[in-house]
Amino acid sequence: MSMHKIAIVGAGAIGGWLGCQLGQVAGVQISALARNTTLHALQSQGLQLQRKDASGAAQSLHTTVRASDRAADLGVQDLVILSVKGPALREVAPQIQALIGKDTVVLSAMNGVPWWFLHGFGGAQADQRLHSVDASGEIAQHIAAQHIVGSVVHASCSTNAPGVVQHHFGNGIIIGEPSGQATARVQAVLALLQQAGLQATLSPQIQRDIWYKLWGNMTMNPISAITGATTDRILDDDLVRSFVSQIMLEAKAIGAQIGIPIDQQPDDRHAVTRKLGAFKTSMLQDVEAHKPVELDALVGAVQELGRLTQTPTPYADALLGLARLHARVRGLY
Repeated sequence: MSMHKIAIVGAGAIGGWLGCQLGQVAGVQISALARNTTLHALQSQGLQLQRKDASGAAQSLHTTVRASDRAADLGVQDLVILSVKGPALREVAPQIQALIGKDTVVLSAMNGVPWWFLHGFGGAQADQRLHSVDASGEIAQHIAAQHIVGSVVHASCSTNAPGVVQHHFGNGIIIGEPSGQATARVQAVLALLQQAGLQATLSPQIQRDIWYKLWGNMTMNPISAITGATTDRILDDDLVRSFVSQIMLEAKAIGAQIGIPIDQQPDDRHAVTRKLGAFKTSMLQDVEAHKPVELDALVGAVQELGRLTQTPTPYADALLGLARLHARVRGLY
């Protein structure tokens, strides 16, 4: 299956990292749907990635990009990588149709619970629309479910300037069909990502991987955004850590109801987070850059799934209320 024409929708930290890595593969043409300063940077200088090589030495990669603010200019692609923030997806979804042909794969590489999460999945909740992430159903209307392949990114990156990405740590990406099948197309995407030097693996249940990552970052992200604290300081405070654990127990109960049980306790996940050291979450980076925050996909969707499964979520409710108010006061939600 051909995977030569690749479009990045959202060439920020993660999208830029993926685009630049994939751009190193022979025969791959990278396009990007972008706007404003990012568009100008990509048109004039392409994508740049600052990272360390296997020996720890600084390395700079460059990829030429065909960039436009009109998807129709880029045409139908083999692979479209969605790495925009949740609020922005609602705006760009109508344009994305111009990138999608009959066999186009749309790789969802976004934080939190995606709009397609319950498509053919979730037991009694299967095929329900999540209003928290797709209130009007417009995203699902413009990006048909049959094109979706899900992913979970395990990497930390930031943007030093438009079109310039700094890779900090992590090189992993898990991908999977929403159905769990090892289709020819998902195996083609897997091979491409591995060829690009990424630690790509195939999941038999991508919803579980999405939920497990969310289990940690649905708390760390908004709490860091409110307090300005790095993750180590959040976990070092006994009261805050206890609050985080209570939210995680609520999410664990919801997961069990929709077919994705977690066999760990919050303290097990805290130990994993501690190993990452002191780092700023993506939501804290967004607050500091005065960018809209992704509360709906990270916390709002969990609260909605709690209602759908009749699982009480008083701690998640409190976190959502505080984080939403904090963001609204700053014009970020």
